[in-house]
Amino acid sequence: MNPSHGARAAAFRERVLKCETVYGTFIKTPTSHSIEIIGGAGYDFVLIDAEHAPFDRVATDTCILAARAAGTAPLVRVASPNDILGALDDGAFGVMVPHMTSAKATREIVDLCRYSGKRGFSNSPRAGDYGVRTTWEHIDASDKEVLLLGMIEDPEAIEKVDEILAVEGLDAVFIGRGDLTAAYRDREAGSPKVKAATLKVVEACRRHNKPAFLLTANAQEAAEYAALGISGFVTGSDQGFMRSAATASLREYQAALGKK
Repeated sequence: MNPSHGARAAAFRERVLKCETVYGTFIKTPTSHSIEIIGGAGYDFVLIDAEHAPFDRVATDTCILAARAAGTAPLVRVASPNDILGALDDGAFGVMVPHMTSAKATREIVDLCRYSGKRGFSNSPRAGDYGVRTTWEHIDASDKEVLLLGMIEDPEAIEKVDEILAVEGLDAVFIGRGDLTAAYRDREAGSPKVKAATLKVVEACRRHNKPAFLLTANAQEAAEYAALGISGFVTGSDQGFMRSAATASLREYQAALGKK
């Protein structure tokens, strides 16, 4: 890895671990262009959504490269633990892993992300700067660079949140309110069951000194959760930005021209 990229990855992880406020967005379209635009706008990170969007290994690789070039930290939401190694070898600064439901499962994920665990070794991909980093340079540096975000998004994870957060090597958590809403069948206004679960995770993060990330509906909600200790904010997605801007532009033109 180019020394500047290694330093940037380690610095980003350190910012997260210190609970500094960082802003990012999901990337749902498997092209480099939206990432270049979002990176240029000043976002701290992008979440390449290889779980719910149509990313294959090649598209993910291209988007990681775009993020690194644009100066924003590339994180990959993997579809399964089997995808972790590829994302890290391709140079992702970290991974977000869905459905962390127990301490045992979390320890297994930690091991897949760390050379001190069971991460498969190769310094020949982008992460090892195509072999420029020697074996031990790569091994020694990588565990300090890779950020592991675990998704707390299942009722069983809420019940076991303290034991999950106690696992060494889990850097931070992302509270998945969408999956929790579906699991709890929470149709009530204000989603009280989901809110209670969210607050339970936030309180546990404070006890364990672990950073928490959240997708928020707007800046006002982000401010409310920042006051409670959330430090990582996902502001939407590239698709959402395009839809909002396209809709607003069309409505503006229709209003100006008196047509619908």
